[in-house]
Amino acid sequence: FGPGHLTTSAPPGVSDNSVIAGHRDTHFAFLKALQPGDALQLQALDGVVHHYTVTDTQVVHETDTRVLQRSQSAMLTLITCYPFDAVVPGGPLRYVVRARGVSSHNT
Repeated sequence: FGPGHLTTSAPPGVSDNSVIAGHRDTHFAFLKALQPGDALQLQALDGVVHHYTVTDTQVVHETDTRVLQRSQSAMLTLITCYPFDAVVPGGPLRYVVRARGVSSHNT
């Protein structure tokens, strides 16, 4: 029902790409307002809060899996359907927000 962690991606907070997908008209509606430089916080299941800074946003086709690639540093990738105001659910486009991890001593 809510956003889901792509189990083939890394858990939040490690030096890799953690991917979470959610619905554009509920939990992930806020993604459309994010801009590069914005701060994000993600609380993991263990209660630890991970900090990220948005690096970019993009629209990709659902078959474009480059956004799922592994990373050498802590990354967060948030994915939802696009466009946000579509009447019909689904569709082939995805809105992607990428953010890099911020170490706790910098916050």
